[in-house]
Amino acid sequence: MKFKYLFLFAAASLAFTSCDTYLDKVPDDRAELDEAEKVTQLLTSAYPGCNISLVAETSSDNMGNNGRAYGIDALLDQIYRFKDVDVTGMDSPYYLWDSYYKSVAVANQALKAAEELNGKFDMKGQIAEAKLCRAYSMFMLSNVFCMAWNPEKADEYLGLPYPMQPGEGSDERGTLRKLFEAINADIEAALPNINEGLYEKPKYHWNKRAAYAFAARFNLYYMNYDKAIEYATEALGSNPMIVLRNYAEYEELGAADIKSKYNRASEPANFLLIPSYSIASRYVFSQRYGHNSTMCSYETYWAQAPWGSGSEDNPLYWSNKMYGNSSGVTFPKMYEFFEYTDKVAGIGYVHVMDQAFTGDETLLVRAEAYALKNNFAKALEDMNMWIVSHCKEKAGDNVRPVLTETLVNKFYADLEYAPVVPDGNSDRSIRKTFKPQGFKVAEGTQENILQLILHMRRLEVRQQGYRFYDVKRYGIEYAHFLPGEEPVVFTAGDLRGAVQIPSDVINAGFQKNPR
Repeated sequence: MKFKYLFLFAAASLAFTSCDTYLDKVPDDRAELDEAEKVTQLLTSAYPGCNISLVAETSSDNMGNNGRAYGIDALLDQIYRFKDVDVTGMDSPYYLWDSYYKSVAVANQALKAAEELNGKFDMKGQIAEAKLCRAYSMFMLSNVFCMAWNPEKADEYLGLPYPMQPGEGSDERGTLRKLFEAINADIEAALPNINEGLYEKPKYHWNKRAAYAFAARFNLYYMNYDKAIEYATEALGSNPMIVLRNYAEYEELGAADIKSKYNRASEPANFLLIPSYSIASRYVFSQRYGHNSTMCSYETYWAQAPWGSGSEDNPLYWSNKMYGNSSGVTFPKMYEFFEYTDKVAGIGYVHVMDQAFTGDETLLVRAEAYALKNNFAKALEDMNMWIVSHCKEKAGDNVRPVLTETLVNKFYADLEYAPVVPDGNSDRSIRKTFKPQGFKVAEGTQENILQLILHMRRLEVRQQGYRFYDVKRYGIEYAHFLPGEEPVVFTAGDLRGAVQIPSDVINAGFQKNPR
């Protein structure tokens, strides 16, 4: 059975994501893609309608065990235990697979039409957008269903089919090297032709900053550090501070207002916003597994860091803007948006907004690339910009630090490595043992600076799932605790880091991920 039958190619019947209503339908007269505007409109369907946060976040070291007093959700339980998932609902691996490949299918249909119209119309911008949509969906699929990029094993690790034409499909997975080469080719072809003028609201499309931020993140993962720095700099501009989030403006806001402000297209820090169907925000509280007060206190927002610790007298703006309870603690950047289809009946669609690319995260991409190239001065320059944006000048007796090599080295010299399986909370810390996959990190200054950058990234992308990609890349080992059972340990190079392909796809002849 050919794998193409598992893709959903009926683009004319797809609902596409609108900046305002989320559920605008494709008009019947757009089925014939004979005008530039019709292709442009179709491309709004090529942005994924799913979110990886629940699968990737639950797989990461951000999640703790709340005990038997809390019920078990089958999806969370299987993911937390690193089992093959047989749940097929919203936010499941099946849902991600279907949604991302659906986006690829729409991108290919729009790309074909744009290429045929090019000459009659100037379609370079639409061609670039289609290629970026395709590359992004394939990149996200690779992060979930493949191992982390490792040049030493890229010909051994399984890739994924990369459809290039409408209706094209294959049940041949190929290698991770071929997959990354295809993603890279699409990105490089698209970057020179980004056309922000096509859209009234560019923050919901591949505008220039977003495209270069994507290229920077991809090249960081791909270990092309010079390109990661070049593209991040293009995205950030000559004065990165103007595209970092000003958290001082959030101090007096409540949760609802924080959510609204954080996700505004007018926010300079937001490069690309992708609204998606997801109930991930509903899993934050009162679940057996979650980012609970233990994780918050000892590993993330309230953990001991160069700027301080705790929820009081901590210069980190996030520290006293956390919401929830002991089972689930969160900063409300990804609270749900509910779209009513029937207000009387109280039914509709649940959405979250993914801040897919931001100035803050892109700055940390560049800082990491600098550190991996041993350019510690430039890495610290970026890290200090992040500190200024994310920490107030003073809180109690704690002042906002100015990071130097000496300060960072002293902080980590005084901090023990967290064991893979801590005996108690006092064993936990933000210092993790690195076992990098396909690259090297030198002991001392380089490792210490990277430790802090990864902690900053852990905070920056909390809830979005990207932490799981970092622990895969750096071979960070950790335990998921279970009530009354031995903990499940995730190890460096763990094959379970590639989430299992949905069973329906495997049953159709697709090679499963090894275990």
